[in-house]
Amino acid sequence: MNVIESLEWRYAVKKFDADKSLTENQITTLKKAFNLTATSYGLQPLKLVVIKNKDIQKELVAHSWNQPQVLEASHLLVICIPKTYDKEEVTKYFNLVQKIRNTPDAIINPFKKFLTQEIEKKTQEELLAWNKNQAYLALGNLLTVCASLQIDACPMEGFIPEKYDEVLELDKLNLTSTLVLPIGYRANDDYMKDLKKVRKNLEEVVLEIN
Repeated sequence: MNVIESLEWRYAVKKFDADKSLTENQITTLKKAFNLTATSYGLQPLKLVVIKNKDIQKELVAHSWNQPQVLEASHLLVICIPKTYDKEEVTKYFNLVQKIRNTPDAIINPFKKFLTQEIEKKTQEELLAWNKNQAYLALGNLLTVCASLQIDACPMEGFIPEKYDEVLELDKLNLTSTLVLPIGYRANDDYMKDLKKVRKNLEEVVLEIN
């Protein structure tokens, strides 16, 4: 498939084949794709929790508006962001830049100072909202990669983050769950499987300025 065919093939799966599992190679590809997601300033204020544990998945169904995909899926991906965020993350980022690129302080320091000030002047609520936007970037990237690999997925906002945090013990890691993505293979009797995709005409959604 080319990329457009892959995106036309994709849909939000309503029923997974619980007897089919993704391979470790497929999961590794998705982990790498997540790590390569574009984020603001390259700061990557995100973590990905990969769950392949039916007991945990079953427990999380009740905290996901009883959506069965959470249990049926081969794996459950949970995109998380920090509950609190500070300038130390900027320091860690630039330390990594220097380690990988060997960039001189004279070049790094002005941008580092600017970014540190940007973080310091924002409230934790503003930083939480900003980082949540990064989570949506990661979700979009994962959905596209899944489609290209013909891995089925169902993006979810319909869950209770506080309960997920409790079950997964994310508080201990200063994390809160933001988005959920069950992945696997569509069931043959998923009623959505053969329905035509509903999208507006290109002319309605694309404005061209020449």
